[in-house]
Amino acid sequence: MNAAVIDVLQRAGSQDPNVLKPAEGMLREWETQSGFYTALCNVFSNHSLPVNVRWMALLYFKNGVERYWRKNAPNGIAEEEKEFLRRSLIASFDEPVNQLATHLAVVIGKIARLDCPREWNTLIPTLIEVIGGQNSIAKHRSLLTLHQVVKTLASKRLMADLKLFEQLTTNIFNFILNLWNTYTESFLILASNPAAPENQIQEALEMALLSLRILRKLTVNGSFNSLSKSEDAMLFLKVIFPRAKACLECRKTLMFRGIQVESLEKFIIHLTKVLNESLNNHPKCYVEFIPPSLEFTVFYCFTEEGKSLTFEKFVIQSLNLMKMILIHSDYRRLSATKGPKDCVAQRAHELKQEFFTPEILKEICSKLVTHYFLLTQEDLQMWDTDPENFTVEDARELWKYNLRTCTQSLFLSIFPQSSDVMSGVLMELMRRYHQPVDPNDCQAILMKDAIYLAVGLVAFDLYDEVDFDQWFSTTLRQELEVKSNNYRIIKRRVCWIIGKWARVKLSEKLIPELYKMMIKALSSEEDLVVRLEASNTLKQALDDFQFHIDEFMPFLETTFLLLFNLLREVTECDTKMQVLYVLSFVIERVGNDIQPYIGPLTTYLPQLWEISETHNMMRCAIISTLVHYVKALRSECIIVEPMIVSMVSLSCDLNQDAHVYLMEDGLELWLALLENISTPTPGIMELFKNMPALLDSGLDQVTFKPAINIIQAYVLLSPRDFAGELGRRVIEGIRSIMSDLQSQESLPVMELLETILKVAPEQGAQLIKPILTKIFKLVYLGEEYQLIMVMSMGLIITSRVLLNTRDVFAQVISELVKEIGGEENEGTVMTRIIDVWLVHMSYVTQSEGMKILALALCSLLNANSPPVVFQNFSTIISSIVEVLNDIMRVDDRECYIDSLLLVNTVADEHATSAEENGQHKTEHQLRLKRLDFDDPVRTVCLKEFLQNQLNTLRRIMNTNQFDQMIATLRPEIDQQLREYITL
Repeated sequence: MNAAVIDVLQRAGSQDPNVLKPAEGMLREWETQSGFYTALCNVFSNHSLPVNVRWMALLYFKNGVERYWRKNAPNGIAEEEKEFLRRSLIASFDEPVNQLATHLAVVIGKIARLDCPREWNTLIPTLIEVIGGQNSIAKHRSLLTLHQVVKTLASKRLMADLKLFEQLTTNIFNFILNLWNTYTESFLILASNPAAPENQIQEALEMALLSLRILRKLTVNGSFNSLSKSEDAMLFLKVIFPRAKACLECRKTLMFRGIQVESLEKFIIHLTKVLNESLNNHPKCYVEFIPPSLEFTVFYCFTEEGKSLTFEKFVIQSLNLMKMILIHSDYRRLSATKGPKDCVAQRAHELKQEFFTPEILKEICSKLVTHYFLLTQEDLQMWDTDPENFTVEDARELWKYNLRTCTQSLFLSIFPQSSDVMSGVLMELMRRYHQPVDPNDCQAILMKDAIYLAVGLVAFDLYDEVDFDQWFSTTLRQELEVKSNNYRIIKRRVCWIIGKWARVKLSEKLIPELYKMMIKALSSEEDLVVRLEASNTLKQALDDFQFHIDEFMPFLETTFLLLFNLLREVTECDTKMQVLYVLSFVIERVGNDIQPYIGPLTTYLPQLWEISETHNMMRCAIISTLVHYVKALRSECIIVEPMIVSMVSLSCDLNQDAHVYLMEDGLELWLALLENISTPTPGIMELFKNMPALLDSGLDQVTFKPAINIIQAYVLLSPRDFAGELGRRVIEGIRSIMSDLQSQESLPVMELLETILKVAPEQGAQLIKPILTKIFKLVYLGEEYQLIMVMSMGLIITSRVLLNTRDVFAQVISELVKEIGGEENEGTVMTRIIDVWLVHMSYVTQSEGMKILALALCSLLNANSPPVVFQNFSTIISSIVEVLNDIMRVDDRECYIDSLLLVNTVADEHATSAEENGQHKTEHQLRLKRLDFDDPVRTVCLKEFLQNQLNTLRRIMNTNQFDQMIATLRPEIDQQLREYITL
């Protein structure tokens, strides 16, 4: 088979599709054949074959391991073949090609994750034996393989696997530690010898780095139950500090000699990662390393001598180490009651207090602000050449990787814990640079920018130290007036700091002045970065809970125009999204008042939609903006209906790839359009054809409720269309997913069903009949674990069907009898439903729901009702009387009136008519309100209905029988009943 496999692998590497595709097809056929992976192993182990053929063999072998190595995998590799492959893979470690050696190590690691140590107990002993041998290439390849094996085993999380990895760590830690020490010493000796060949230096360093990577996984994930119980692990952590120092000095020497130091920098970074990860995973054991860690960081990051040896990634790692010591939850005081964690926190607190003397804190604060916060020449060059990306980069959370954001994060961590000392340093810097600086003094401008940055970051902590109103009204306002290209740095920072402080300490009377200043900063003659910062500050000002629309209205037109111009001017998608978000927020804040100024944006958004075809996040931002847009326009949104229909159609069409990104926002826009449009349009009705497919696809928790709300909106907007074939398909889709819904998730569906019954009582009952059996069964079962709201809605829907369509009610009962089976019949099922109804009627708490249940119970009081009604006569009357007690009111003439009737709520309607007919009601809400005109809850008086039902019952029944039923009432219920009706 080997020769055939080699031939096909050669063809599988061809660039000719006519050769490539048949070869790939043949390899797919062989994937599940016995002996295929043995043949692949023979191919990639044969060093005489071309590298590309061996590479293809190893690639297909790796894919096969991922698919077919597991014991329960379909068409899995036979155990006999796997045993042969395991032996073959560790038979030799002499792969001459580095890339193949690396991928082979990865493959062995993947197999080890599944088989080691149970099925492959020879793997690690073999690797250790080869590492201890004399063959240099075999030592390297086996160490590389051990690294991959340890890496994969360390990632397993089951308790049994954790214990196995802990045992492995105990067995090999000392060996790897000695190995690392040996290679590190060898590297340092070679590096200090000017005559040493560079390749020997790099080889020793690579072996030291591989050993270090293994030690890192063993230390962090090997547990040892407690890291401090392992002398070797603690020794390793202690020696990291001098090793790092030696390597940093060595780096400087090698750079002077012109030798590449990338691998050495990786080595140093791995040393700091060991410290960071040990702290995160073993904080209790790391407590005693707090002093050397802080001394290490301060020396290399805050002293001139130390900084001369460092490089940026190392500084970031070191500063993050200090930050984690400051903020780690286990290092904070937890309670007055002493426990293990509190002892750790207490000890950490003492060590930090001892180290962070006022002198050191002042030095750290000063260096952070006056050195690390300064914009660099690279920053300024990026500002000039790519201002939009400069703004985006500046806004991202990159504290783990970016030096400036890392230092800002450290500053925010240390300042609250040492504000008494550090605020003094900051205030002194503020006083020194308080007044506007010379626009030609670039260093002073950069320093002021850094100081302003620090003051903005800790605005809350400096609340009592800074008179922001005075600062805002004098210096900050003056600085925004300076006309100088250099001063754009300060102007941008002024906009930013106003945004930070405005919600902390700015008088309401100065808010209009803030709007004026930001409008000036948004003008087209200003620098683009300044304008973008001003837009963000404006958004923060509008987002304040004390925002008053009347104060902003005089500035609305100018602000909106400037923001729109900025939106059109910027070119990057991230920047356009940023500005669009601010525009969207303005629209949301001012609502309907935006209408006179929104025309240009209406014209531009379709263009923006077209040019962002490949940028789904931009399209999400456009849709989100249109949601606020539609809500602001209300019924006038008809003018943008074609555009919105087109966007929603794309967003919610499962045949379009973009729906994965746009669905959630698209549903929100679809719903906003339906709720605000006054009449249905062909485009809107065409959109509804997407809904059955959405229901069939299985909506997630985020999209399910909006979809149900959209269906409800269609029911109200166009009841006639919904009653047709499309409506039936939607109901069938809902029925199919109801069995998958948890109780809480079924509530929107049940609310939808009630709306359908309200809109079209008879047609609606017929339409939803496929779902009614589920609802009736829920009532029939009446389990105590049902969510109260679900049971309430089930009773309300049952009541509406009974009250409006007795024939459908009877049909559903018959269907339920068939579904339940057994000895049940319509009489027993009806008995059970009424029993549950009466027991659970108290679950319904809203007056409207209580009344519909009472009306339905009243409707049962006739000669055609089943015997169970009369057997429960007293309970039924008691339940109805309790509802009467809740909804009846005494009017001015001392007469009882039904408070839910429309005729009795006229006064309330007049009192709120301005609100309902004007600014605060969507078309959808008004349509819901109009349902009241036909709803029995609002049109039928419960007291009169009960009176008529009992009068008719008296006439039909024997008088003695009727009086006997009345006599079964409890005295207090009989008395209350006679207050409402005449018996």
